[in-house]
Amino acid sequence: MRPILALLACSAAPLLTTAALAEDSFPATLAGHATLPAFTMATPPADAPRDLWVSGKFTGKTRNETPMSVEGDVGKTYGGHKTGISLPFIGQPVQGMSGLAMNRDADGSWFTLTDNGFGSKLNSPDAMLFFHRMQPDFETGAVERLETVFLRDPDHKVPFRIANEGTEGRYLTGADFDPESIQFLNDEIWIGDEFGPFVLRVARDGRVLSVHQTMLDGAALTGPDTPGSTVPAQPGTDYRVQRSGGYEGMALQPGTGLLWGMLEKPLLAEGGQPEGDFLRVITFDTAKGDWTGDSYRFRLAEGATAIGDFNFIDDTRALVIERDNGEGDAARACADGAADQSACYPLPARVKNVVLVDTASVDAEGFIRRIGHIDLLDIADPDNKAPEGLSADGRFSFPFFTIEDVARVDDTHILVANDNNLPFSGGREIGKAADNEFILLSVPELLSAR
Repeated sequence: MRPILALLACSAAPLLTTAALAEDSFPATLAGHATLPAFTMATPPADAPRDLWVSGKFTGKTRNETPMSVEGDVGKTYGGHKTGISLPFIGQPVQGMSGLAMNRDADGSWFTLTDNGFGSKLNSPDAMLFFHRMQPDFETGAVERLETVFLRDPDHKVPFRIANEGTEGRYLTGADFDPESIQFLNDEIWIGDEFGPFVLRVARDGRVLSVHQTMLDGAALTGPDTPGSTVPAQPGTDYRVQRSGGYEGMALQPGTGLLWGMLEKPLLAEGGQPEGDFLRVITFDTAKGDWTGDSYRFRLAEGATAIGDFNFIDDTRALVIERDNGEGDAARACADGAADQSACYPLPARVKNVVLVDTASVDAEGFIRRIGHIDLLDIADPDNKAPEGLSADGRFSFPFFTIEDVARVDDTHILVANDNNLPFSGGREIGKAADNEFILLSVPELLSAR
């Protein structure tokens, strides 16, 4: 999720640079497309506090309780385009698909996750946290939301004060956690959080069962949003996890019960600069409820700044989404120095990859081997599977800022979806909020690569 209050600082951070990685590039063909409309709302539970029935009241400089009164926009860095959808919302936005679980439910539906709400702890105290079961239908192009489960802490398992501490239901909000990755195991849900970063064990009904602080090399990993962090603080010394840099991906390794949590951004070293052009991967044993002590490294491609999701496809190979901070078709990029950016993208998408890695192949420095990748900005669409107007010359692109969902469907197909940051991201059409798009990709060469 794009944090609005820190957007300019995040976007202005220097891009990580690395030599071009020598790996195979594989083709991808669009096999299906389905859409969950941007303006899709969920009704809060009947016992939720009245405050949670209107969300997004704190996304501006002052409280705003007038529903649908302030139109969202993508921010100055991205051209300041309006998105056509206004805050605050009556109800809770379903937006922000931020992870797919590898294991599906018995009916074949996908477990997916909505993130913290509007991008930061400060602006999301009225954004409820929840996960869903969804089923994209690639024949009709629709996405059915079969179930939405709200997270709550009735048993006081969260080790810090939550926003709804004094309420009976103790529903969790975006002021408490930023859920960005999800797995389903033994009829329980495991969630990776960005703020702590924490790993949460959750019952099917949304009750928090346990919360686990991240440990690396015997020390707790913390960030500026970790409860207990104080300001002022020295990045790289007092905390090492960047803001919005916790668990964006958390893969479940088949047959082992191990969660492989991958941080979204590089850790900070002394002095507050990134420790390198790589991301830490830390393993957690769900059976023991503890960290294994093992950690690894994932090297980002040149131009990539973060990852979006991480899921195994077999015992050792896994898919990772890596991305830059751009959004929008590069063919509509603004000219250098253009004063009028109303009809162009000043920071278009350049790097949006799905990478295949082999976790069984790790070098002496702990780097996981990259096998190859597909380019989500260059997808073949020979059979016109995309909705009208979304393909050009038989090619389809997925140029969204945050692409945060990938999972294997079968031996030849994968499912990919975006986080649309409602109502603060466009990417598909200038002046319109991005929908939640689910795409089915045929990638047999990628999935068979070793």
